[in-house]
Amino acid sequence: MVMEERARSCLLRLRHKLEEDIKPTYLMDHMISDGVMTVEEEEKIKTQSTRKNQAAALLDLLLRKDNRSYISFYNALVKEAYDDLANLLRADLPCVSYGDQNGSSDHHTPYVQTMLSEGGVPQRPVVFVSRPELINRVREKLFRLQKDSGWVTIYGMAGSGKSVLASEAVRHHGLIEECFPGGIHWLPIGQLDKPDLLVKIQSLCFRLEQSLDEKSVYPNSLDEAKERLRFLMLRKYPRSLLILDDIWDSSVVKVFDIQCRILMTTRNRGIADSVGGFKHEVEVESGLDEKKAMEILALYTEKKPHTLPEEARGIVRECKGSPLVVSLVGALLKEKPNRWLYYLHQLQQKQFKRIRKSSSYDYDALDQAMAASIEVLPEDHQDLYKDFTVLEKDVKIPAKVLSVLWDLEPEEVEDILQEFVNKSLLFVDIHSKPYLYYLHDLQLDFLVEQNREHIESLHTKAVRQYQQHYKDGPSTSGDEECLYWIRFLTYHMAKANLSQELYSLMFSLDWVSIKAKIMGPALLINDYVEYGSILDKENSEVRSQFQEFLSLSAHHLEQRPFPDVLQLALSQPHTSEVYRQARQQAQNRAKRGKLYFDLINKSSVENLSRLVIHPHQGSIYSACFSHDGTKVASCGANKMLKVFKSTSGEKLIQIHAHDEEVLCCAFSPDDRLLATCSSDRRVKVWNAEQGKLLRAFLEEHEEQVNHCEFTNTTQKLLLATCSNDEMANVKFWNLNKPASQNTLFGHFEPVKHCCFSPDDSYLSTSSVDGTVKLFQVSTANEWKTINVKSVFSDCDNEEVFVKCSTWTADSKRIICATRHVVLVFDVETTDMLLEIKTNRLGTVQYCHACPTSNLLAIAFSNYTVELWDLEANKKKADCSGHLSWIQRVQFSTDGSQLLSCSDDQTVRLWETTKVHTSSAVCLKRDSDVLFNDEEIIVSAADNCNRLQVRDGRTGSVLFQSEEMSSRIRSTCLCREQSAVGLGHENGTVQVSGLTASQVLRTVGCRIRRLLTPCRGSVLAVALCSGSVQILEVPSGKLLATLQGHTKTVLHCQFCQSGQTLITSSEDTTIRVWKWQSGECKVLQGHKDQVRCFALLSDSTNDLRLLSWSFDDTVKVWDVASGTKLQDLDAHQGAILSCHVSPDRCLFATTSADKTAKVWSCESWQCEYVLRGHQECVRSCRFSWDGQRLATGDDNGEIRLWSVKDGSLLKICSRDSKDGMDSLHGGWVTDLHFSPDNSLLVSTGGYIKWWNVVKGETLQTFYPTGSSLKKIHVSNDFSTFVTIDNIGILYILQRVA
Repeated sequence: MVMEERARSCLLRLRHKLEEDIKPTYLMDHMISDGVMTVEEEEKIKTQSTRKNQAAALLDLLLRKDNRSYISFYNALVKEAYDDLANLLRADLPCVSYGDQNGSSDHHTPYVQTMLSEGGVPQRPVVFVSRPELINRVREKLFRLQKDSGWVTIYGMAGSGKSVLASEAVRHHGLIEECFPGGIHWLPIGQLDKPDLLVKIQSLCFRLEQSLDEKSVYPNSLDEAKERLRFLMLRKYPRSLLILDDIWDSSVVKVFDIQCRILMTTRNRGIADSVGGFKHEVEVESGLDEKKAMEILALYTEKKPHTLPEEARGIVRECKGSPLVVSLVGALLKEKPNRWLYYLHQLQQKQFKRIRKSSSYDYDALDQAMAASIEVLPEDHQDLYKDFTVLEKDVKIPAKVLSVLWDLEPEEVEDILQEFVNKSLLFVDIHSKPYLYYLHDLQLDFLVEQNREHIESLHTKAVRQYQQHYKDGPSTSGDEECLYWIRFLTYHMAKANLSQELYSLMFSLDWVSIKAKIMGPALLINDYVEYGSILDKENSEVRSQFQEFLSLSAHHLEQRPFPDVLQLALSQPHTSEVYRQARQQAQNRAKRGKLYFDLINKSSVENLSRLVIHPHQGSIYSACFSHDGTKVASCGANKMLKVFKSTSGEKLIQIHAHDEEVLCCAFSPDDRLLATCSSDRRVKVWNAEQGKLLRAFLEEHEEQVNHCEFTNTTQKLLLATCSNDEMANVKFWNLNKPASQNTLFGHFEPVKHCCFSPDDSYLSTSSVDGTVKLFQVSTANEWKTINVKSVFSDCDNEEVFVKCSTWTADSKRIICATRHVVLVFDVETTDMLLEIKTNRLGTVQYCHACPTSNLLAIAFSNYTVELWDLEANKKKADCSGHLSWIQRVQFSTDGSQLLSCSDDQTVRLWETTKVHTSSAVCLKRDSDVLFNDEEIIVSAADNCNRLQVRDGRTGSVLFQSEEMSSRIRSTCLCREQSAVGLGHENGTVQVSGLTASQVLRTVGCRIRRLLTPCRGSVLAVALCSGSVQILEVPSGKLLATLQGHTKTVLHCQFCQSGQTLITSSEDTTIRVWKWQSGECKVLQGHKDQVRCFALLSDSTNDLRLLSWSFDDTVKVWDVASGTKLQDLDAHQGAILSCHVSPDRCLFATTSADKTAKVWSCESWQCEYVLRGHQECVRSCRFSWDGQRLATGDDNGEIRLWSVKDGSLLKICSRDSKDGMDSLHGGWVTDLHFSPDNSLLVSTGGYIKWWNVVKGETLQTFYPTGSSLKKIHVSNDFSTFVTIDNIGILYILQRVA
């Protein structure tokens, strides 16, 4: 076969460029492998003396060959990374002929029939019209997948025949034999939620495994299913084709991004933008030409096309070749073949009101065909068909839903539905099990218009039928019927105006739990938003409480295993209806042995965010409001751009936006466009509604593009970008031009941020060079420079990066973020007006000025957002909750909302009118707790480096010291005498303070009763200075300052008598103090920091101490004499924890070497080495009966061992990981057994309680922060105290 002329012309046109660039030896290997070139031809070309001559000879040979040689040459260029040359050839790739285009012979061969049947490919429909041009185009794209994985997308409107086209394209012997000998595997998708998608992939994997004679592996999550499918397709079926039929959502496509060969059908052309690999497209036109439409009518009526009456041509013209309408009329004519003129008149004369003015479909034609179709149904079936009016668009339902709605047996329902399908009044997805039925959008529009006066009664019927069928409670089976009712019951109630039923349902914690588990939180939150006006008529406060609870718990409700909703709800305020229901249910379940824990100090745990969502896997670098405030866009490390509703977090758009990290996104002022920029040096502009790529600026920036921003108005729309380029690092883009409009020169180092003034007159740029420059937008010339670096006196020795700048609403001041401060400058004079200093230890990451008020939002590296009043220079609010660096903050255009995004993979939304300065001072995690009857006394340092002693139940401050110059590192309360010790970083130890009257003036007389239980208490506080202070509480009197340590004091502990205090330090020593006299013994011998120690005995006559260190050793000391009794080389890595058994006969050690060991306190020999952990073993604890040892590692895994023989008893948490990719949300840092040894509590990213015998989770508590360091447990195992990494104190009490 001769090469197509256009392909030949392309080679001749590009010949000179190809000869200059290609290396023939590399390309010929691929062409020989493809079979389009012989070894003899290769050798002949290699005889040419130069590379260029070889290239010329190769092109001469290629011009004498056929289309396949051109395609092979193109593929070789792609594989050898000649992407620019391949792109030049791509437009002229020839179409390959594959024999009989109709496939009439191919599809009948036994080989083809067997392959397609085994893969589940549907048979040809009874009424089938070949579309050879389209089929050939699809096959040509599929042949391109012969050597490499990739995607072929068939896209077009519903009813255009995409699925038939896909199945017909693979009915080809040569295609299967050459490209997909491993098989063709058909998977119908449709609109799916995650549980349904998992079921489909499980079914596919099971089908694939049946042919392998292997034991089936049953994946339990989408991630597991994806990995299993990847393994099967790449290892077991490496040259096979996976066909995904009817894809709606790009997130579904992402699940199948497994580097295999995929053909998919969809309505959305851009569906494949979210995945990588080679991509090819085939568009299916929405209307058939007259010839094809006439052929369909001929097949339905069993006539020859040329014998059809003239009315047939009129019908085709009237419906404009719509495949859907032609099929509807054809199905009617099949039963009544003499009604040609009647149906033509129906189409011509019926005048229905247009449902939507802007539509890509011909509504008149469809409405008229629909009316004609319904009129031929029996009257009772017409009434049943009317019930489809209550369906939402794009929803498929099983027959069981209609069985409930119609109160008929399922078999009878299936017969009726089949009649509707036969008359093209309904569509059926036969690949779903059970079958799913659905209407075309236009059919549903027609029904709604026809039954507008009866819509309320039709929805009422749906609700009443559901209530009758499920009188004992909603179905939770998770099947298609269950999913429909759980998702749409509230919709039917609202449309039926059944307000009381809607109140009862949505104000029920039981319903919240069921729907969140089955459907996820976003749809549930959306219900409260969508039906809020109805619910507020009953009780707006309760509606707000439920919506707030769900909004703040959404990121937990997305986790699997699904959390206990009652436990989450027990953290709500005591006045909340959510808490009231949770408390009541928890008490009832507690009587049956279920564990629940009430957060009793709720007043100190303030959560100010309105909505918390988890849109990305990986850090989120940018998030922004749309200008109307209804949407939020976010982007980050996973290369994705996502758009979701600001009210509920419901995802609207998901795009694979760039090849590398997406650093910024921004809405245009009319919200129609979205801009993104990336580490891949590219700037892209997208349609914000459809997610389609409109413009891509690829060439101009040479380094990563850090920020992008549109002008504030559309009068002269510009996009500004800034980058790490050395000189041309700021640009203006006019979207109507192919290249940048202006390059702004002035910075010679990377520019991190750019920002238009509110009136769009100026652009501010913030640079690593320590300056902010102001450019005139109209001329692109530099106007002024603000030298931020000059503000700092030490700037000669340290670089000053200006991270961002923001304008006040009047454009008169500009605000800059750098280091740990925010600076305010006058725009006209460039004078500094204000310096905002915070008491935060972290650096300022970003700042944004509110466009409608004097508020300024500041984001910090230490996970917090602060709101400041610029006029008063006063902090107005702390917004805590993020678990990692905050990358961006932004106010909404009206100033009512604030968003923040973080490396913790979440976006948080805050209502600025509700946030206020939190009364909860942040505490450090090094703490001590005294359980004294009903009272709980907590001592810890706060974020201002003051020692606080609190009443745990009320949060009242019993004692607060002055701010200390050296950071407090540890604290301990004396159990016998009333004493407190402090350890400092400077090495000193102190035993001080305020008088009782001063304390009472500080915290108020209300707490006078609370001071009684700890009157005369003694507290030790260890400091980073190395000192330790001993204080009397609540007077604050300094009893002693113990100096001797030269580095940070890491741990301190009173002996039982209270007369002796023991401290350990980074200086490698342990000191034993008689703190009242100042007498001290120094225990020396460790070679690295001593993080902790334990008393082997607490007798005044035989006081022995066990210490461990990062030097891999354990040492035993006689405290009285200071003598080292034993020196054990315990591990091959740092020792991370140690615990002594209750009978003092054994002790256990854990280490970074991933082992734990059990030692004898008598022989000092290792009894057992406990192996199996895959990460550092961080914690250990003996049970009170000494029979078990629990160990926890950095992967979140907990193991239970027999102390008797060292055998492994149970592995806890082994079955599933959470969203943080850990079995426990982080390292397992602390463990405690209950007194009866039946329960175990553990801390990591959150708190878990376990059944010791079964190794099963009984309950989980999720703190606002994470990284819990330790937990304090009361003697009766009923009260638990801990502090998270953002300084929130939690006191949990078991619900009885």
